[in-house]
Amino acid sequence: MGPDATITVIGEAMLELSRGAGDSWNLRYGGDVINTAVHLARFGDTVRLASALGSDPMSADLRAQWQAEGVDTSLVLAATDRLPGLYAIETDATGERTFHYWRSEAAARRMFALPDSDALIAGAAQSDLLYFSLITLAILPDEGREALLALCDQVRGRGGRVAFDGNYRARLWTDAATARHWRDRAIALCDMGLPTLADEVEMGEADDAADAAARWGAGQGREIIVKLGGEGCLVGDQVVAPPRRIDVVDSSGAGDAFNAGYLHARLAGASPQEAALSGHRLAGWNIGHRGAIPARDADAPY
Repeated sequence: MGPDATITVIGEAMLELSRGAGDSWNLRYGGDVINTAVHLARFGDTVRLASALGSDPMSADLRAQWQAEGVDTSLVLAATDRLPGLYAIETDATGERTFHYWRSEAAARRMFALPDSDALIAGAAQSDLLYFSLITLAILPDEGREALLALCDQVRGRGGRVAFDGNYRARLWTDAATARHWRDRAIALCDMGLPTLADEVEMGEADDAADAAARWGAGQGREIIVKLGGEGCLVGDQVVAPPRRIDVVDSSGAGDAFNAGYLHARLAGASPQEAALSGHRLAGWNIGHRGAIPARDADAPY
């Protein structure tokens, strides 16, 4: 792979209602994989979103906004009887978040069951890099999960690579054991793993970053970066700290931004340690602004 690689991110992208203390509600968009996709597009990478939306005006507006950011939406299917998912996010004085979701009937849950799903699979299979998360697996029925893992096999069989983020949201799963089952199956098919230590601890298996990295297969031919929040990330046996401290305005999308900065730098030829610093810089900029995808400004490290 290189800087001209075609990246496909696959998962759910939603409408986002957000506000801070005393502010009115603002309608934006968000979702872990679309957050990463927009950042990658802002870097100038070739990135496509594979998902499903409705045929309603809000879905059309979402497509238009992502296209304006440079994200290719040709693999976003239309479900005529569904709407996009919606979530509301509130942020306290320390930048910590509370979420409220309306997503149980979202169109993205049916992306592998729609009439055009074969076209989505065929297009995504041509990727140089396929990127998805544990949230992607969480929103899909078992048949969709199997289809996604089979897609990973196709991408790798054609010489592409798979990157997987272990983004765990307990409310999306019946229990942690089920989440671990599908996480482990995805790990077995990934070349690059981007777990977060707090998620691994919440799932009940990791004691520390080294333990999490070992469970994800570090040293077994996989590139594993364990995110440690404000402390940085574990790269091999080295903790790479953020280059500077940032006052947190809104922690939304921090891990997604890190992933984009890391993946972009690796595609451009940076070492894992250099790529981690790129991820920290983008995540640091992101948490200094409101929203999962802040508007680009002069300080943005793109």
